[in-house]
Amino acid sequence: MKLLRKNIGMIAAVMTILILSLIAYGTYSVSTQGNRWFASGANTYIRQMKRDVIAGDIYDRNGIVLATTDAEGKRIYQEDAGARRAVVHVIGDTANNVGYGVESFMSNYLYGFSASYFQKLAHALRGEKMHGSNVTLSIDSNLSNYVASIFPAGKKGAVVVMNYATGELMSLQSFPSFDPNNITENVKTDPLQPFWNNATRWTSAPGSTFKIITLAAALKNIPGAVDKSFECSGELPVMDSIVRDAGNASHGRLSLKRAFAQSCNVTFANIALQMGDERLKEAARLFGTGDYFLFQDIVVEDSAYPTAGRSDKELAWTGVGQSALQMTPLHMTMIAGSIAYDGVMMEPRILQRAVTGNGEITAQMTPKHYLQPLDKTTADLICDYMVEAVRSGTGSRANVSGHRIAGKTGTAEIDGQEQSNAWFVGFIDEPQYPYAVCVVVMEGGGGGSVAAPIAGKIFSAITGASTSK
Repeated sequence: MKLLRKNIGMIAAVMTILILSLIAYGTYSVSTQGNRWFASGANTYIRQMKRDVIAGDIYDRNGIVLATTDAEGKRIYQEDAGARRAVVHVIGDTANNVGYGVESFMSNYLYGFSASYFQKLAHALRGEKMHGSNVTLSIDSNLSNYVASIFPAGKKGAVVVMNYATGELMSLQSFPSFDPNNITENVKTDPLQPFWNNATRWTSAPGSTFKIITLAAALKNIPGAVDKSFECSGELPVMDSIVRDAGNASHGRLSLKRAFAQSCNVTFANIALQMGDERLKEAARLFGTGDYFLFQDIVVEDSAYPTAGRSDKELAWTGVGQSALQMTPLHMTMIAGSIAYDGVMMEPRILQRAVTGNGEITAQMTPKHYLQPLDKTTADLICDYMVEAVRSGTGSRANVSGHRIAGKTGTAEIDGQEQSNAWFVGFIDEPQYPYAVCVVVMEGGGGGSVAAPIAGKIFSAITGASTSK
Protein backbone atom coordinates (compact mmCIF):
# COMPACT_ATOMS: atom_id res chain seq x y z
CA MET A 1 0.00 0.00 0.00
CA LYS A 2 2.83 2.39 0.89
CA LEU A 3 4.44 1.65 -2.48
CA LEU A 4 1.13 2.32 -4.25
CA ARG A 5 0.70 5.66 -2.46
CA LYS A 6 4.30 6.55 -3.31
CA ASN A 7 3.73 5.74 -6.99
CA ILE A 8 0.50 7.73 -7.04
CA GLY A 9 2.32 10.66 -5.46
CA MET A 10 5.08 10.48 -8.05
CA ILE A 11 2.56 10.32 -10.89
CA ALA A 12 0.68 13.30 -9.44
CA ALA A 13 3.92 15.26 -9.14
CA VAL A 14 4.89 14.46 -12.72
CA MET A 15 1.41 15.42 -13.98
CA THR A 16 1.55 18.68 -12.02
CA ILE A 17 4.93 19.52 -13.56
CA LEU A 18 3.61 18.70 -17.04
CA ILE A 19 0.51 20.86 -16.55
CA LEU A 20 2.55 23.78 -15.22
CA SER A 21 4.97 23.38 -18.14
CA LEU A 22 2.08 23.48 -20.61
CA ILE A 23 0.68 26.60 -18.94
CA ALA A 24 4.09 28.26 -19.01
CA TYR A 25 4.61 27.32 -22.65
CA GLY A 26 1.14 28.55 -23.54
CA THR A 27 1.76 31.85 -21.79
CA TYR A 28 5.11 32.23 -23.57
CA SER A 29 3.57 31.33 -26.94
CA VAL A 30 0.77 33.86 -26.55
CA SER A 31 3.18 36.60 -25.48
CA THR A 32 5.60 35.97 -28.35
CA GLN A 33 3.42 34.52 -31.10
CA GLY A 34 -0.04 35.84 -30.21
CA ASN A 35 -0.16 38.52 -32.91
CA ARG A 36 0.93 35.96 -35.51
CA TRP A 37 -2.00 33.78 -34.48
CA PHE A 38 -4.40 36.71 -34.89
CA ALA A 39 -2.82 37.55 -38.26
CA SER A 40 -3.18 34.11 -39.77
CA GLY A 41 -5.41 34.17 -42.83
CA ALA A 42 -6.34 30.56 -42.13
CA ASN A 43 -7.74 31.38 -38.69
CA THR A 44 -11.47 30.74 -39.26
CA TYR A 45 -12.34 31.60 -35.64
CA ILE A 46 -10.89 35.08 -36.04
CA ARG A 47 -12.61 35.59 -39.40
CA GLN A 48 -15.97 34.76 -37.83
CA MET A 49 -15.41 37.04 -34.84
CA LYS A 50 -14.50 39.94 -37.12
CA ARG A 51 -17.99 39.84 -38.62
CA ASP A 52 -19.46 40.70 -35.23
CA VAL A 53 -17.17 43.66 -34.49
CA ILE A 54 -16.76 47.15 -35.93
CA ALA A 55 -13.04 47.53 -36.46
CA GLY A 56 -11.26 50.37 -34.69
CA ASP A 57 -9.66 53.25 -36.54
CA ILE A 58 -5.98 53.44 -37.43
CA TYR A 59 -4.15 56.76 -37.02
CA ASP A 60 -0.66 57.87 -37.88
CA ARG A 61 1.53 59.58 -35.29
CA ASN A 62 0.07 63.01 -36.18
CA GLY A 63 -3.57 61.96 -35.89
CA ILE A 64 -4.18 61.43 -39.62
CA VAL A 65 -6.84 58.75 -40.14
CA LEU A 66 -5.30 55.92 -42.15
CA ALA A 67 -8.26 53.54 -41.92
CA THR A 68 -11.80 53.74 -40.53
CA THR A 69 -15.12 51.90 -40.86
CA ASP A 70 -18.29 53.39 -42.33
CA ALA A 71 -21.89 52.81 -41.21
CA GLU A 72 -22.21 49.74 -43.45
CA GLY A 73 -19.12 48.17 -41.93
CA LYS A 74 -16.92 48.81 -44.99
CA ARG A 75 -13.27 49.59 -44.35
CA ILE A 76 -12.33 53.06 -45.64
CA TYR A 77 -8.76 54.16 -46.27
CA GLN A 78 -7.36 57.63 -46.94
CA GLU A 79 -9.02 59.62 -49.72
CA ASP A 80 -5.77 60.32 -51.56
CA ALA A 81 -4.62 57.29 -53.60
CA GLY A 82 -0.94 58.20 -53.28
CA ALA A 83 -1.25 58.40 -49.50
CA ARG A 84 -2.99 55.02 -49.42
CA ARG A 85 -0.23 53.42 -51.46
CA ALA A 86 2.48 54.97 -49.28
CA VAL A 87 1.36 53.18 -46.11
CA VAL A 88 -0.34 50.05 -47.44
CA HIS A 89 2.49 47.66 -46.55
CA VAL A 90 2.25 48.86 -42.95
CA ILE A 91 -1.55 48.97 -42.78
CA GLY A 92 -2.27 45.92 -44.89
CA ASP A 93 -5.78 45.29 -46.18
CA THR A 94 -8.89 43.48 -45.04
CA ALA A 95 -8.32 40.62 -47.52
CA ASN A 96 -4.95 39.94 -45.88
CA ASN A 97 -3.08 40.22 -49.19
CA VAL A 98 -0.26 41.86 -47.25
CA GLY A 99 0.85 39.34 -44.67
CA TYR A 100 1.29 40.79 -41.19
CA GLY A 101 -0.03 44.29 -41.89
CA VAL A 102 -1.59 46.19 -38.99
CA GLU A 103 -5.10 45.20 -40.16
CA SER A 104 -4.30 41.57 -39.39
CA PHE A 105 -1.31 41.64 -37.05
CA MET A 106 -3.07 43.94 -34.57
CA SER A 107 -6.50 42.35 -34.82
CA ASN A 108 -6.53 41.75 -31.08
CA TYR A 109 -6.83 45.52 -30.61
CA LEU A 110 -8.71 46.59 -33.75
CA TYR A 111 -11.43 43.97 -33.28
CA GLY A 112 -11.64 44.09 -29.52
CA PHE A 113 -10.26 40.62 -28.88
CA SER A 114 -8.34 42.10 -25.97
CA ALA A 115 -11.60 43.34 -24.39
CA SER A 116 -12.76 41.70 -21.17
CA TYR A 117 -15.43 39.00 -21.06
CA PHE A 118 -17.86 41.40 -19.33
CA GLN A 119 -17.42 44.05 -22.04
CA LYS A 120 -18.21 41.48 -24.72
CA LEU A 121 -21.20 40.18 -22.73
CA ALA A 122 -22.63 43.68 -22.27
CA HIS A 123 -22.61 44.31 -26.03
CA ALA A 124 -24.11 40.90 -26.73
CA LEU A 125 -26.98 41.48 -24.27
CA ARG A 126 -27.73 44.84 -25.92
CA GLY A 127 -27.64 43.21 -29.35
CA GLU A 128 -24.93 45.61 -30.47
CA LYS A 129 -21.78 45.06 -32.41
CA MET A 130 -18.75 45.77 -30.30
CA HIS A 131 -16.31 48.49 -31.37
CA GLY A 132 -12.66 47.57 -31.47
CA SER A 133 -9.93 49.79 -30.09
CA ASN A 134 -8.45 52.63 -32.10
CA VAL A 135 -4.72 52.30 -32.68
CA THR A 136 -2.16 55.03 -33.24
CA LEU A 137 0.99 54.11 -35.12
CA SER A 138 4.49 55.57 -35.09
CA ILE A 139 4.26 55.96 -38.88
CA ASP A 140 4.37 59.47 -40.36
CA SER A 141 1.95 59.45 -43.30
CA ASN A 142 3.24 62.71 -44.78
CA LEU A 143 6.86 61.55 -44.67
CA SER A 144 5.85 58.22 -46.21
CA ASN A 145 4.00 60.00 -49.00
CA TYR A 146 7.09 62.10 -49.71
CA VAL A 147 9.35 59.04 -49.77
CA ALA A 148 7.03 57.36 -52.26
CA SER A 149 7.17 60.42 -54.50
CA ILE A 150 10.98 60.35 -54.80
CA PHE A 151 11.49 56.60 -55.26
CA PRO A 152 12.34 55.61 -58.87
CA ALA A 153 9.17 54.73 -60.75
CA GLY A 154 8.86 51.13 -61.88
CA LYS A 155 11.63 49.85 -59.60
CA LYS A 156 11.43 47.28 -56.83
CA GLY A 157 12.93 48.19 -53.49
CA ALA A 158 12.37 49.41 -49.98
CA VAL A 159 12.83 52.41 -47.71
CA VAL A 160 12.93 52.38 -43.91
CA VAL A 161 13.07 55.40 -41.60
CA MET A 162 13.47 54.59 -37.90
CA ASN A 163 13.99 56.58 -34.73
CA TYR A 164 17.15 54.89 -33.50
CA ALA A 165 16.66 56.11 -29.92
CA THR A 166 13.18 54.58 -29.51
CA GLY A 167 12.87 52.04 -32.32
CA GLU A 168 9.77 53.79 -33.69
CA LEU A 169 9.31 53.24 -37.41
CA MET A 170 8.47 56.53 -39.11
CA SER A 171 8.25 55.09 -42.61
CA LEU A 172 8.31 51.49 -43.78
CA GLN A 173 7.80 51.18 -47.51
CA SER A 174 8.00 48.54 -50.16
CA PHE A 175 8.01 49.12 -53.90
CA PRO A 176 6.11 48.59 -56.07
CA SER A 177 3.04 49.37 -54.00
CA PHE A 178 -0.68 49.01 -54.66
CA ASP A 179 -3.97 50.72 -53.87
CA PRO A 180 -6.03 48.78 -51.28
CA ASN A 181 -9.16 50.37 -52.78
CA ASN A 182 -8.42 48.98 -56.23
CA ILE A 183 -7.01 45.46 -56.08
CA THR A 184 -7.39 44.20 -59.64
CA GLU A 185 -6.42 40.86 -61.14
CA ASN A 186 -3.42 42.58 -62.71
CA VAL A 187 -2.20 43.58 -59.26
CA LYS A 188 -2.60 40.02 -58.00
CA THR A 189 -0.60 38.56 -60.90
CA ASP A 190 2.01 41.32 -61.21
CA PRO A 191 5.45 39.64 -61.47
CA LEU A 192 6.91 42.47 -59.37
CA GLN A 193 4.84 41.14 -56.43
CA PRO A 194 3.37 44.36 -55.01
CA PHE A 195 1.83 42.52 -52.03
CA TRP A 196 5.26 41.41 -50.80
CA ASN A 197 6.90 43.64 -48.17
CA ASN A 198 10.46 44.12 -49.39
CA ALA A 199 11.39 46.13 -46.28
CA THR A 200 10.81 43.26 -43.86
CA ARG A 201 10.44 39.99 -45.80
CA TRP A 202 12.97 40.26 -48.67
CA THR A 203 16.53 39.19 -47.93
CA SER A 204 19.61 39.60 -50.07
CA ALA A 205 23.31 40.33 -49.94
CA PRO A 206 23.64 43.93 -48.66
CA GLY A 207 26.80 44.75 -50.59
CA SER A 208 29.29 47.11 -49.01
CA THR A 209 26.86 48.24 -46.30
CA PHE A 210 28.00 45.02 -44.58
CA LYS A 211 31.45 46.60 -44.26
CA ILE A 212 30.05 48.25 -41.12
CA ILE A 213 30.14 44.79 -39.53
CA THR A 214 33.50 43.87 -41.09
CA LEU A 215 34.88 47.14 -39.68
CA ALA A 216 33.49 46.37 -36.22
CA ALA A 217 35.14 42.94 -36.37
CA ALA A 218 38.47 44.45 -37.45
CA LEU A 219 38.46 46.99 -34.62
CA LYS A 220 37.89 44.17 -32.14
CA ASN A 221 40.21 41.51 -33.54
CA ILE A 222 43.11 43.24 -35.33
CA PRO A 223 45.48 44.96 -32.89
CA GLY A 224 46.19 48.55 -33.88
CA ALA A 225 43.79 48.40 -36.83
CA VAL A 226 43.03 52.12 -36.57
CA ASP A 227 46.68 53.02 -37.17
CA LYS A 228 47.44 50.45 -39.86
CA SER A 229 47.78 51.31 -43.53
CA PHE A 230 46.57 49.04 -46.31
CA GLU A 231 47.67 48.58 -49.91
CA CYS A 232 45.10 48.41 -52.70
CA SER A 233 46.34 47.45 -56.16
CA GLY A 234 42.78 47.32 -57.50
CA GLU A 235 42.39 43.56 -57.38
CA LEU A 236 42.93 40.65 -55.02
CA PRO A 237 43.20 37.10 -56.44
CA VAL A 238 41.58 34.57 -54.08
CA MET A 239 41.55 30.96 -55.27
CA ASP A 240 39.75 30.97 -58.63
CA SER A 241 38.21 34.43 -58.08
CA ILE A 242 39.41 38.04 -58.18
CA VAL A 243 38.04 40.67 -55.81
CA ARG A 244 38.04 44.00 -57.61
CA ASP A 245 37.07 47.53 -56.70
CA ALA A 246 34.29 49.44 -58.43
CA GLY A 247 35.38 50.86 -61.75
CA ASN A 248 38.62 48.88 -61.47
CA ALA A 249 39.89 51.60 -59.13
CA SER A 250 43.29 51.23 -57.49
CA HIS A 251 43.41 53.15 -54.21
CA GLY A 252 47.09 52.63 -53.41
CA ARG A 253 48.12 52.97 -49.77
CA LEU A 254 45.35 54.16 -47.49
CA SER A 255 44.26 54.15 -43.85
CA LEU A 256 41.41 52.04 -42.51
CA LYS A 257 39.23 55.14 -42.34
CA ARG A 258 39.88 56.05 -45.98
CA ALA A 259 39.42 52.44 -47.04
CA PHE A 260 35.97 52.53 -45.45
CA ALA A 261 35.08 55.93 -46.93
CA GLN A 262 36.17 54.79 -50.40
CA SER A 263 34.54 51.37 -49.87
CA CYS A 264 37.75 49.58 -50.84
CA ASN A 265 36.89 45.96 -51.59
CA VAL A 266 40.52 44.83 -51.69
CA THR A 267 41.17 46.16 -48.18
CA PHE A 268 38.05 44.68 -46.62
CA ALA A 269 38.49 41.33 -48.34
CA ASN A 270 42.04 41.21 -46.96
CA ILE A 271 40.75 42.15 -43.50
CA ALA A 272 38.24 39.30 -43.60
CA LEU A 273 40.96 36.85 -44.62
CA GLN A 274 43.25 38.11 -41.86
CA MET A 275 40.58 37.68 -39.17
CA GLY A 276 39.15 34.38 -40.32
CA ASP A 277 35.57 33.23 -40.80
CA GLU A 278 34.69 32.57 -37.16
CA ARG A 279 35.54 36.11 -36.04
CA LEU A 280 33.60 37.72 -38.86
CA LYS A 281 30.67 35.39 -38.22
CA GLU A 282 30.74 36.26 -34.52
CA ALA A 283 30.68 39.98 -35.31
CA ALA A 284 27.64 39.45 -37.53
CA ARG A 285 25.97 37.41 -34.78
CA LEU A 286 26.45 40.24 -32.28
CA PHE A 287 24.49 42.50 -34.64
CA GLY A 288 21.59 40.02 -34.75
CA THR A 289 22.46 38.02 -37.85
CA GLY A 290 21.12 34.51 -37.35
CA ASP A 291 18.60 35.59 -34.71
CA TYR A 292 15.02 34.39 -34.81
CA PHE A 293 13.36 37.80 -34.75
CA LEU A 294 10.31 37.75 -32.47
CA PHE A 295 9.40 41.41 -32.32
CA GLN A 296 6.22 42.57 -30.62
CA ASP A 297 4.87 44.81 -33.39
CA ILE A 298 6.26 43.47 -36.63
CA VAL A 299 7.33 40.31 -38.42
CA VAL A 300 10.83 40.47 -39.88
CA GLU A 301 12.56 37.78 -41.91
CA ASP A 302 15.68 36.45 -40.23
CA SER A 303 19.07 37.49 -41.58
CA ALA A 304 21.65 34.80 -42.27
CA TYR A 305 25.42 34.47 -42.39
CA PRO A 306 26.53 31.83 -44.93
CA THR A 307 27.71 28.54 -43.49
CA ALA A 308 27.91 26.10 -46.42
CA GLY A 309 31.03 25.67 -48.54
CA ARG A 310 33.14 28.16 -46.65
CA SER A 311 36.52 28.83 -48.24
CA ASP A 312 38.92 31.75 -48.51
CA LYS A 313 37.06 32.85 -51.62
CA GLU A 314 33.71 32.87 -49.82
CA LEU A 315 35.22 34.59 -46.80
CA ALA A 316 36.80 37.36 -48.88
CA TRP A 317 33.53 38.05 -50.66
CA THR A 318 31.59 37.95 -47.38
CA GLY A 319 33.91 40.63 -45.99
CA VAL A 320 32.75 43.01 -48.72
CA GLY A 321 29.06 42.12 -48.33
CA GLN A 322 28.65 39.57 -51.11
CA SER A 323 28.69 35.75 -50.96
CA ALA A 324 25.48 34.18 -49.61
CA LEU A 325 24.75 36.83 -46.98
CA GLN A 326 21.03 37.44 -46.47
CA MET A 327 19.85 40.66 -44.80
CA THR A 328 16.62 42.67 -44.80
CA PRO A 329 16.50 46.46 -45.23
CA LEU A 330 14.91 46.78 -41.78
CA HIS A 331 17.71 44.82 -40.12
CA MET A 332 20.33 46.96 -41.87
CA THR A 333 18.49 50.04 -40.53
CA MET A 334 18.71 48.59 -37.03
CA ILE A 335 22.44 47.96 -37.49
CA ALA A 336 23.05 51.55 -38.60
CA GLY A 337 20.90 52.76 -35.71
CA SER A 338 23.02 50.85 -33.20
CA ILE A 339 26.10 52.73 -34.41
CA ALA A 340 24.24 56.00 -33.90
CA TYR A 341 22.87 55.08 -30.47
CA ASP A 342 26.09 54.34 -28.59
CA GLY A 343 26.17 50.68 -29.62
CA VAL A 344 22.58 49.89 -28.54
CA MET A 345 20.17 48.33 -31.04
CA MET A 346 16.51 49.10 -30.38
CA GLU A 347 13.61 46.79 -31.17
CA PRO A 348 11.55 48.19 -34.07
CA ARG A 349 8.11 49.39 -32.98
CA ILE A 350 4.99 50.47 -34.87
CA LEU A 351 2.20 50.60 -32.29
CA GLN A 352 2.21 53.77 -30.17
CA ARG A 353 -1.01 53.04 -28.31
CA ALA A 354 -4.39 51.33 -28.46
CA VAL A 355 -7.43 53.04 -26.92
CA THR A 356 -10.93 51.62 -26.39
CA GLY A 357 -14.09 53.55 -27.17
CA ASN A 358 -14.41 54.61 -23.53
CA GLY A 359 -10.87 55.99 -23.46
CA GLU A 360 -9.12 53.10 -21.76
CA ILE A 361 -5.53 52.68 -22.95
CA THR A 362 -4.96 48.97 -23.53
CA ALA A 363 -1.48 49.25 -25.06
CA GLN A 364 1.25 51.88 -24.81
CA MET A 365 4.57 51.87 -26.63
CA THR A 366 7.68 51.68 -24.48
CA PRO A 367 11.14 51.61 -26.10
CA LYS A 368 12.94 48.31 -25.75
CA HIS A 369 16.64 47.52 -26.07
CA TYR A 370 17.14 44.54 -28.37
CA LEU A 371 20.92 44.08 -28.45
CA GLN A 372 24.14 45.87 -27.61
CA PRO A 373 26.61 44.70 -30.26
CA LEU A 374 29.22 47.37 -29.46
CA ASP A 375 30.52 49.50 -26.65
CA LYS A 376 30.09 53.27 -26.97
CA THR A 377 33.75 53.91 -27.79
CA THR A 378 33.73 51.55 -30.77
CA ALA A 379 30.33 52.81 -31.94
CA ASP A 380 31.60 56.40 -31.85
CA LEU A 381 34.64 55.44 -33.90
CA ILE A 382 32.56 53.66 -36.55
CA CYS A 383 30.23 56.66 -36.57
CA ASP A 384 33.19 58.91 -37.41
CA TYR A 385 34.14 56.56 -40.26
CA MET A 386 30.57 56.68 -41.58
CA VAL A 387 30.54 60.48 -41.38
CA GLU A 388 33.74 60.51 -43.44
CA ALA A 389 32.11 58.21 -46.00
CA VAL A 390 29.38 60.81 -46.51
CA ARG A 391 31.60 63.89 -46.35
CA SER A 392 34.28 62.72 -48.76
CA GLY A 393 33.55 59.15 -49.82
CA THR A 394 31.08 57.08 -51.76
CA GLY A 395 28.10 58.38 -49.76
CA SER A 396 28.66 62.07 -50.53
CA ARG A 397 25.35 62.41 -52.36
CA ALA A 398 23.52 61.73 -49.09
CA ASN A 399 25.11 64.74 -47.41
CA VAL A 400 22.95 67.57 -46.06
CA SER A 401 24.21 71.12 -45.51
CA GLY A 402 24.68 72.05 -41.88
CA HIS A 403 24.11 68.56 -40.51
CA ARG A 404 26.26 65.62 -39.46
CA ILE A 405 25.20 62.75 -41.71
CA ALA A 406 26.76 59.29 -41.42
CA GLY A 407 26.32 56.47 -43.89
CA LYS A 408 27.58 53.62 -45.99
CA THR A 409 26.80 52.75 -49.59
CA GLY A 410 26.44 49.30 -51.07
CA THR A 411 26.36 47.98 -54.62
CA ALA A 412 25.35 44.34 -54.39
CA GLU A 413 25.95 42.12 -57.40
CA ILE A 414 23.33 39.37 -57.63
CA ASP A 415 23.52 36.35 -59.92
CA GLY A 416 20.95 36.52 -62.69
CA GLN A 417 20.49 40.29 -62.48
CA GLU A 418 21.68 42.66 -65.20
CA GLN A 419 22.21 45.47 -62.70
CA SER A 420 23.34 45.56 -59.09
CA ASN A 421 21.09 46.35 -56.14
CA ALA A 422 21.76 49.88 -54.89
CA TRP A 423 21.97 50.21 -51.08
CA PHE A 424 22.48 53.04 -48.63
CA VAL A 425 22.24 52.92 -44.84
CA GLY A 426 22.92 55.84 -42.57
CA PHE A 427 21.66 58.24 -39.95
CA ILE A 428 21.63 61.81 -38.71
CA ASP A 429 24.17 62.03 -35.90
CA GLU A 430 22.32 64.70 -33.94
CA PRO A 431 20.15 64.17 -30.82
CA GLN A 432 17.34 66.38 -32.13
CA TYR A 433 17.07 64.21 -35.27
CA PRO A 434 17.62 60.62 -34.11
CA TYR A 435 16.75 58.96 -37.40
CA ALA A 436 18.31 56.09 -39.33
CA VAL A 437 17.49 55.41 -42.97
CA CYS A 438 17.91 52.49 -45.34
CA VAL A 439 17.26 52.77 -49.07
CA VAL A 440 17.38 49.81 -51.47
CA VAL A 441 16.70 50.07 -55.19
CA MET A 442 16.76 46.60 -56.71
CA GLU A 443 18.62 46.46 -60.01
CA GLY A 444 19.13 50.18 -59.56
CA GLY A 445 22.89 50.36 -60.13
CA GLY A 446 25.39 51.97 -57.79
CA GLY A 447 24.57 52.68 -54.16
CA GLY A 448 26.41 55.99 -54.22
CA SER A 449 24.74 57.25 -57.37
CA VAL A 450 21.21 55.88 -56.89
CA ALA A 451 20.39 55.06 -53.24
CA ALA A 452 22.44 57.78 -51.52
CA PRO A 453 20.67 60.73 -53.23
CA ILE A 454 17.29 59.33 -52.16
CA ALA A 455 18.52 59.07 -48.57
CA GLY A 456 19.86 62.62 -48.81
CA LYS A 457 16.43 63.90 -49.79
CA ILE A 458 14.87 62.05 -46.86
CA PHE A 459 17.42 63.52 -44.44
CA SER A 460 16.67 66.95 -45.93
CA ALA A 461 12.93 66.49 -45.47
CA ILE A 462 13.46 65.52 -41.83
CA THR A 463 15.81 68.40 -41.00
CA GLY A 464 14.30 71.01 -43.29
CA ALA A 465 17.72 71.60 -44.84
CA SER A 466 18.98 71.07 -48.39
CA THR A 467 21.31 68.42 -49.74
CA SER A 468 24.83 69.69 -50.29
CA LYS A 469 25.38 67.68 -53.48
